[in-house]
Amino acid sequence: MVRVEDAIVARLESHGHKFEIFVDPDAADRIKEGNIDLANDLALDEIYKDARKGEKAGDESLKEVFKTTDTAQIAIEIVKKGQIQLTTEQRHEMLEKRRRQIIETISRESINPQTNTPNPPQRISQAMDEAKVHIDPFKSVGEQMQTVLKAIKPLLPIRMERAKLAVKLTGDAYGKIYGDIVRGGYLVKEEWGKDGAWIGLLEVPAGMTGDIMSSLSRKAKDNVEIKIIKNR
Repeated sequence: MVRVEDAIVARLESHGHKFEIFVDPDAADRIKEGNIDLANDLALDEIYKDARKGEKAGDESLKEVFKTTDTAQIAIEIVKKGQIQLTTEQRHEMLEKRRRQIIETISRESINPQTNTPNPPQRISQAMDEAKVHIDPFKSVGEQMQTVLKAIKPLLPIRMERAKLAVKLTGDAYGKIYGDIVRGGYLVKEEWGKDGAWIGLLEVPAGMTGDIMSSLSRKAKDNVEIKIIKNR
């Protein structure tokens, strides 16, 4: 469970009432998607009208606004629709975390079209600095990707691209690396061949193609065949 001193206050005002919770800043994105672990994501399992003063919200006001007194449901609504109150230090930490996530995603899912190799994170970071890119710590990576890419494209040769890999597994390779295949990208289709081999078509971030191929080959050794499918 996050400590109160490390938590942030999420606040929602509605129908003349104010509702607050102490929430783990690292859990905010997940809670917005409707996934919450009350035991770990909230510092205190309570809904407040003033969290700092410890004044709890009454059941009547909760039912009026949220139609329930269920803490989990209410907490999700507060984080989704309300505002998050951060200290300067917390905001800086969240901003840096979101920036790193964006840089890592661009590096992983893009290539330099001049060299057909991934763009190094350091170069992406430098281009973002030069373009004076504004990062919003409260918006997801996906929501900000296009804005960031538009800003840095004049400074950095970059193309977001996905590659397709045809993968064939024999022997005991299926049991060894199927989980890695699913986690590595989007499995477009799969089937079992007449010879008992598993065959799949995997779509992956272009910048990760080499790493994924090396990892699968290292784990499955001679029991895996991987080919890059060229787009026509």
